[in-house]
Amino acid sequence: MLLKLFLAFTLIPLLELYLLIKIGAYMGALNTLVLVILTGFAGAYLARMQGMQTLHRVRSQLQQGMMPAEDLIDAVIIFAAGIVLLTPGLLTDIAGLLLLFPTSRFHFKRWLRHKFNQWMKNPNVTIRHNF
Repeated sequence: MLLKLFLAFTLIPLLELYLLIKIGAYMGALNTLVLVILTGFAGAYLARMQGMQTLHRVRSQLQQGMMPAEDLIDAVIIFAAGIVLLTPGLLTDIAGLLLLFPTSRFHFKRWLRHKFNQWMKNPNVTIRHNF
């Protein structure tokens, strides 16, 4: 797990920098900056819009006495997308935007459900540390 976290916190920023440099060399620095800012604004708008819709669905289901499990998972995914969108860069912006669109979020949610089911079938937790 530590190796995965290390790779995530080093490789993703390096890929982001590489991509920004390549796009900057192709489009120019100012256009690249504008692109990053536009994806940030689009992500913020979509996160707010999707978050409010999900909040209304959760409230509606709670008022009807139903447990809004699916919508709560949507809310967590939208929250994660918002956090990913805070990270500057195009790859993270694309990942965040994909999590905000309902169709791609549905596929991600289906994959998450599959992972949850696997964890439930094998509830044993193994902790290993090597020093």
